[in-house]
Amino acid sequence: MAATVTDFHYGAVTPVAAYLMACLGSALGLRCTVRSIRREARSKKNGWLSLAAVSLGCGIWTMHFIAMMGFRANGSDITYDTRLTVLSLVVAIAVTAVGVFLVGHLGSGARILAVAGVLMGLGVAAMHYIGMAAVQVHGSMHYDTVTVALSVLIAVVAATAALWAAVTVRNLWSSLGASLVMGVAVTGMHYTGMAAVSVHADGMGTTSAQSSIDQLSFLLSMIAGPLVMLVVAATIVMFDPDLVLGDDARPAPRADAVRRGTGTAAGLYDPLPADVNTPVRHRR
Repeated sequence: MAATVTDFHYGAVTPVAAYLMACLGSALGLRCTVRSIRREARSKKNGWLSLAAVSLGCGIWTMHFIAMMGFRANGSDITYDTRLTVLSLVVAIAVTAVGVFLVGHLGSGARILAVAGVLMGLGVAAMHYIGMAAVQVHGSMHYDTVTVALSVLIAVVAATAALWAAVTVRNLWSSLGASLVMGVAVTGMHYTGMAAVSVHADGMGTTSAQSSIDQLSFLLSMIAGPLVMLVVAATIVMFDPDLVLGDDARPAPRADAVRRGTGTAAGLYDPLPADVNTPVRHRR
């Protein structure tokens, strides 16, 4: 028999929390990618890109499983396959790394953004559906093909937009705005994919309070690690003023130096002589 499916067992709590996690991961990923572009040393560039990939991957994955806390199928207990759940996290980080490393090292040309966006979007969709494959019910799960295709398209567009924002949006407030939009896109992809799900229960399972507690406990234990990683990434960002402020952290040149064109890297400015034939005295 067809089971009644809901994604909002706890009301607005899970979608709002999922959205906030998607925004956090996007914001950290964008800022770390911006910093990687500024660094010339390859090792430091790779370090920032790796942190961006972990932030984005953990943010997207945590969003998915926080949202799954609200998933229920009437007439069936729900459990999760641990190996597939962990695999979905690995996929989320790996495909995000492919996208940010391509853009970070090869630039932001239209072709690079398109290729990286498609690969990253397909990977995010794969993460989602691997995570769904980990869901075990008393019966079978089915998917509407058109809705699944729409969720994949949203994932590709969202990934491409995230990569574009990462290489073009430098200002802190602009990055925060972009992360809010990205949160909508990523969360929207998740719930679009969930709209494709239908459950056919075999009539032998029951939805019990203990089952709900077990499901919640499992998901909370699984997201603990990625949450710690996001906290670590956020701490690194907060203690790096240039990473937080971006272009706003760069001091503006002194007005008199701009007019005369005599600013030096050390911050010392020699006024132009009144007579161009007068020798310039250099400071010692």
